[in-house]
Amino acid sequence: MKFFIDTANLDQIREAQELGVLDGVTTNPSLMAKEGITGRNNILKHYVDICNIIEGDVSAEVIGTEFEQMVKEGEELAELHDQIVVKIPMIKDGVKALKYFSDNGIRTNCTLVFSVGQALLAAKAGATYVSPFIGRLDDISTDGLNLIAEIRHIYDNYAFETQILAASVRHTMHVIDCAKLGADVMTGPLSSIEGLLKHPLTDSGLAKFLADYNKGN
Repeated sequence: MKFFIDTANLDQIREAQELGVLDGVTTNPSLMAKEGITGRNNILKHYVDICNIIEGDVSAEVIGTEFEQMVKEGEELAELHDQIVVKIPMIKDGVKALKYFSDNGIRTNCTLVFSVGQALLAAKAGATYVSPFIGRLDDISTDGLNLIAEIRHIYDNYAFETQILAASVRHTMHVIDCAKLGADVMTGPLSSIEGLLKHPLTDSGLAKFLADYNKGN
């Protein structure tokens, strides 16, 4: 499973990259605003800054909601850097844009997916990635992980090449459960990745090893 980090914070991206397990980055307008990145030119520059830190895919989101706007924005984003993947919302014109970009060799990430039907449309339209938001489904007492399992089943039935990118991952158990279910990618905060490091027996075992070593020194 690929590990993406869901942030626009360059320090956190560098930290994840230095860990040696980072495969990509996802962002959105809210994450950009959180870092104080506003204005079209500043946002475009920030995407390039991210691409210069990592070697993997960087999802960059369109703001337009009509086909022509999405095509114009998406082509501009794709020209920024070879690592850019154009992030398209799951709406009617978005599906049209997914097909257009697929036909023209531009990679895409279909975002704001909350149902199997939406994921099926994204795959049919040729999306590179589909992003089901499992954490937001959990927030409304719906099983987000079950959605991952259902999408995996349907994609495997028909050998769709679209990769399942489990989004809105909130914690470490989400990461583990998505790996069990066969998600191709997960994207979440740095804490969800670093949480995989932690186990009390590792801490106590290391402390004992060091204490025993130091007895003779």
